[in-house]
Amino acid sequence: MKNVIKKIKKVLDKKDELREETLQITRKIIRLSGECIRALHKDELDLATEKLRNAEKLVKKLRKMLKDHPDLYYAGYVRNAHQEYVEALLFYNYINKKDFPLPEEIGIPESHYLLGIGDLIGELRRYFLEKLVKNDLDEAEKICNSIKNLHDELLIFDYPKGLINIRHKQDHARYILERTLEDLARAKTS
Repeated sequence: MKNVIKKIKKVLDKKDELREETLQITRKIIRLSGECIRALHKDELDLATEKLRNAEKLVKKLRKMLKDHPDLYYAGYVRNAHQEYVEALLFYNYINKKDFPLPEEIGIPESHYLLGIGDLIGELRRYFLEKLVKNDLDEAEKICNSIKNLHDELLIFDYPKGLINIRHKQDHARYILERTLEDLARAKTS
């Protein structure tokens, strides 16, 4: 039994070491993704591009490091990093009028990608408000339509929480859409 325990401990020690290393990488991905989004809101496209590319490199590194460790790859902290990266990438593409990549094109699990779409709606709300403040109603209306389209697409997903915890994102998207429609209607009648 001692040999069995010794072997198990060795495997788990290595996995714990890998976990600690990947935790640091996921924190960097989350930070870089947030910095990309903030740069986009400030119209600092070069900085946003740099932050996004750095995050992309770390996402690829993470996937490579964890290819033989699906238990870690599908852990919550990796999901959160993927979600933030997807949010930043999609917002970047939206601002730059580029198509959204498929999950497999960027190597992100579909469920993580979908949660990132849910977060994108919140960023589009902020972008919408920026346009309203600048009295750019045409652009604000386009953003509102994008929010509505994303909201409608999110609603087609009806899966158990154990598969993907999307219900909260759907409810939040509905709330954001309602507020955005109200704000747009008020702005148009002012």
